[in-house]
Amino acid sequence: MTTLALPTIDEEIWRYSRINELDISSYASGTVQTVVSGADGVLATNPFDRVGVAMTSDPDVFATMNRTSPDVIALVVPRGAVHAQTVIVERTVASSGIVAFPRLVIDAGENSEITVIERFTSPDDVSSLVVPVAEIRAAQSARVTYLAINELGANTWQIGHQLAVGERGSTVKVFTVALGGDYARVRAEVKLVGQGASAQQTALYFADSTQMHDFRTLQTHEAPRTHSDLLFKGAVKDTAKSVYTGLIKITENATKSEAFQTNRNLTLSHGAWAESVPNLEIETNDVKCSHASTVGPIDDDQRFYLESRGIPTDVAERLVVFGFFDEVLERIPASSFTAELRAKVAAKLGRTV
Repeated sequence: MTTLALPTIDEEIWRYSRINELDISSYASGTVQTVVSGADGVLATNPFDRVGVAMTSDPDVFATMNRTSPDVIALVVPRGAVHAQTVIVERTVASSGIVAFPRLVIDAGENSEITVIERFTSPDDVSSLVVPVAEIRAAQSARVTYLAINELGANTWQIGHQLAVGERGSTVKVFTVALGGDYARVRAEVKLVGQGASAQQTALYFADSTQMHDFRTLQTHEAPRTHSDLLFKGAVKDTAKSVYTGLIKITENATKSEAFQTNRNLTLSHGAWAESVPNLEIETNDVKCSHASTVGPIDDDQRFYLESRGIPTDVAERLVVFGFFDEVLERIPASSFTAELRAKVAAKLGRTV
């Protein structure tokens, strides 16, 4: 498939991953089926011209392979325009044995606004690899909301990359919901390059059976008075695994910046495993930064409180998990897909709503 060298678990950023299991030469080049709705007036006719507006260099070999892909959707919002309708980009992996490289580019002009939802699905009997890239540029005072939903089948791999760049006074909100896939990895980055830019990164992930969800995040502050807030919450059950490693990087020019990073994980079975590694790299003074992470089972006191009021144990545990995820669910932009998320989390728990 490629002559480029693939990473190994010896590299720190791929530590704990399943990258050594990947034989990319076993896949043939293919494409995903893509349907776009709600994009009237912002869908670019020459999408390749927008590739690289945010991702000016490739962070790894997978982004390099994606860069030459013909499967590009670009959304361009003119200066001062508010795109009132949510853009829906539905990606379906319909064939086994393929590797696909879809790319979504969101280029929001000065003082513009747009909300985009990108959803990935595949049947459970499809065994393929999808390597998506989402690059977002928010110009001065632009407001961009992006939600990625992973509902891939049980035999599909995903190795994805998100990069959002915020210019002066812009606001970027990047959400991820990961429920599907066999091994699903997302490298999620925000880069605040203009004074007063802000970013919010939020994720909900739930792995069961033998699934693995893998998140690597980077919050980079390159300008003064920038603000970032990250909240990732996940659960694992059966023999599933999750990995979170995150870095807040404050450069020497980013004085008076604020950055927060929180990762919480629930282990719902004795055979489930979660790893959480938050990090800080601060090169200047007069900043506010914090990071926090937890990995553990359902709180016994919370469960006992519910049980003491006559609620059965299995229902009590389900309520605790929903309460755990509520903080994330309340932030996610409303849509027909997100309205179903509670039912899908309930299905993961082995019961229906």
